[in-house]
Amino acid sequence: MSLPTGTQLGPYEILALIGAGGMGEVYRARDPRIGREVAIKVLPAALASDADRLRRFEQEARTAGSLNHPNILVIHDIGTHAGAPYVVSELLEGQTLRERLGDGPLGQRKAIEYALAVAQGLAAAHDRDIVHRDLKPENLFLTSDGRVKILDFGLAKLLHREPAGGAGATSASAATATEMGVVLGTAGYMSPEQVKGQPVTHAADIFAFGAILYEMLSGRRAFWGETSAETMTAILREDALETPAGMAAPLERIVRHCLEKIPQQRFQSARDLAFALEALSGTSAPGAAAPVAAGPSQRRLWPALLVAAVVVAAAAAGFFAGGRVASRPFPSFHQLTFRHGYIPSARFAPDGQTMIYGAAWDGSAIQLFSTRPEGPESRPSGLPAADILSVSSNGEMAISMGKRYRGHVSSGTLAQVALAGAAPREVLEGVQEADWAPDGATLAVVRRVEGRHRLEFPIGKVLYQTEGWISHARVSPDGKLVAFLDHPVFGDDLGSVAVVDRAGKSRVLSSGWISAQGLAWIPSGREIWFTASERGNARGLWSVAASGGGGARLLLRMAGVMLLQDIYRDGRVLLNHDTGQLRTMCLPPGESTERDLSWFDWSFAQALSEDGKTMVISEQGEAGGPRYSVYIRKTDGSPGVRIGEGRAMGLSPDGKWVLSILQHTSPARLVLLPTGAGEGRPLSYGSFDYRGANWFPDGKRILVQAAEPGKATRLYVQDLAGGAPRAISAEGFGGSVITLDGKQVACTDPNGVGMLCPAEGGAPRPIPGLAAGEAVISFTADGQSSYVFRPGELPAQVYRLNLATGKRELWKELRPADPAGTRGITRVLVTPDGKSYAYHYSRFLSELFLVEGLR
Repeated sequence: MSLPTGTQLGPYEILALIGAGGMGEVYRARDPRIGREVAIKVLPAALASDADRLRRFEQEARTAGSLNHPNILVIHDIGTHAGAPYVVSELLEGQTLRERLGDGPLGQRKAIEYALAVAQGLAAAHDRDIVHRDLKPENLFLTSDGRVKILDFGLAKLLHREPAGGAGATSASAATATEMGVVLGTAGYMSPEQVKGQPVTHAADIFAFGAILYEMLSGRRAFWGETSAETMTAILREDALETPAGMAAPLERIVRHCLEKIPQQRFQSARDLAFALEALSGTSAPGAAAPVAAGPSQRRLWPALLVAAVVVAAAAAGFFAGGRVASRPFPSFHQLTFRHGYIPSARFAPDGQTMIYGAAWDGSAIQLFSTRPEGPESRPSGLPAADILSVSSNGEMAISMGKRYRGHVSSGTLAQVALAGAAPREVLEGVQEADWAPDGATLAVVRRVEGRHRLEFPIGKVLYQTEGWISHARVSPDGKLVAFLDHPVFGDDLGSVAVVDRAGKSRVLSSGWISAQGLAWIPSGREIWFTASERGNARGLWSVAASGGGGARLLLRMAGVMLLQDIYRDGRVLLNHDTGQLRTMCLPPGESTERDLSWFDWSFAQALSEDGKTMVISEQGEAGGPRYSVYIRKTDGSPGVRIGEGRAMGLSPDGKWVLSILQHTSPARLVLLPTGAGEGRPLSYGSFDYRGANWFPDGKRILVQAAEPGKATRLYVQDLAGGAPRAISAEGFGGSVITLDGKQVACTDPNGVGMLCPAEGGAPRPIPGLAAGEAVISFTADGQSSYVFRPGELPAQVYRLNLATGKRELWKELRPADPAGTRGITRVLVTPDGKSYAYHYSRFLSELFLVEGLR
């Protein structure tokens, strides 16, 4: 009998009956203590004496109450009234999915949106070892504000409490129970193992999910019979009904994969399923579980994420390849590392069972380790501060000692050492990349010489050079070609896949990539695999034919940062999965502790006003968009304000304008962006390719680093009133720090030596006391000293250097609170009075995987 309006259940006042079902009656009620309306589910007193029904009702409350996810109904309270138990939950406005399906099927976009939300809610439950066991359209609620909620965990069951023989009933009893709507599930959505009375796992929810997704798309049941018995027979013996016309092939594959008869052949987790759907949606729904760098609990989800990436790859590649990947077996992923830190490089040893990798664990310097797939342990090599570059066919390692990062670009001393163990023999300083030729005796290297990055093979023979930078140089299996990633802008990882032959003839195989890092040849030498992102998409693993032509073929896509490390001759792959951020820290004026002013995922500190109150941030990650974004942010922590596109440079002395370089154009262009009201305006001149810029103190001129067609970069003074830029340095010079009187510019010559160039032209002179590899940050207010540091070190030691005597004193030592995964501080900004500063650093947390079955 329904409770009348005004009835008190504990502190709650009944307002109206909402509905009734096999598990009780649901009322709208009011909690007068906080003025909130709630829903109350009451088990009728006549049934409360049923011990089994009471147990299931209490289990629903405990189970659902232990979950906290935006796609699962929130449980507030539990109690009893007149011998009848009740549970209090949030009050939802809207309709069930069953009611919505009464109007016909959903469009694919809306179906994917709802399905993604349900998959994410299930993932949260499955992470707690909770299985719903009665997922159906009646138990999915669509709120009026667009959310999806999973209802009724009354049939859920903690897996670790599963009796040895399973708690299911026989098929016959299941049919009877299903018609009552209480015990094991609902005919049409039960998994084959439920129908058979076998033990139930997460896979049962995946099957029900597939049936619901099919129904959302088609408007009809996936399995149907005149009776429950006929329906369950169809579940056991038949495939889902005919695929709806117009269903996208990748979406159909997801549905079919959910509805596999054998549990082990379905998606192995709801989180895998969510990632597959997310790839089709192009967005993350509220409550999405994103693989960001945080605590160990999040890092434990990465293996599941990698398996999900295979599914995503199959779905995405279907668009490119007309569905030909549907018959491919899913690759397997074996996690090799488990510690907290960054893995820059990893290679197979010649035996194929030993993997050598460099890692900076828990904030320590990079060291070499070896591991094997049969166990989780890694063995340190004992070599000091070394990273792996290549392993030859005869067991000789090429390593980088004392490796330092400046943004994405790293360099160190190239050394050789045997895998069997010996003292390393130093070969060459300032090497960024190295790879053994198949003969095991010759090395290809990448290094910077006279302001240009060049690829040499063998050492000393230049095959290719660029004003930008070169990464991931790998010699082909036949030794005739070197493949590499060609980056046009120093420090930025946008670029192209290219090859060069032994005669120095180069060609581009695939261009237009961002986040291009990681490259290797497949054993046959016919293809080159690489990891990179299309503009606006997550990084993927791609293949391009070594002969050129035909475009790139997608092999794998996943959220986060994926980095291809190596491919063994049997096709197995070493692959990183990283979470990465670039953080910006600042000490505002008048404060004693640093403030994190990072705005999104890749926040470059580009400029700091002289009073230390305003910062210019360049967002160059996923959130910044394919053309990057420029933000102004007050150092008091006020929200950032986007003012335009590009890579930010300097802030004008009056704080009204920001210089920005648009790197997506060719050549790169220079623009002025207003920090307040107003319109931006171009500053580019002719065919100059702009690489850097800053303001002179008078606000009427700018210093630019640019290159004319066919020439190396040099420094120019450009008048904002118009006219051609005026060169003040020879080719190969770079830099953008100007003295406060505007008379001199701190720069570097083609060999990287720090110099002072007269702003009006003339011979540069060395900066007294500036050590090799150090950079000038800014000048002191009195003009007598400069702040200097060595980019890429951790901690970063900032010195005040007297420009006349070369005498130095340590001014500040900078380091993040948690140094794990930090590759070094790469930029520091200091106000002339030394009272405020800012810096940024990149942080990566890595897991290394051995992958089999990619093709």
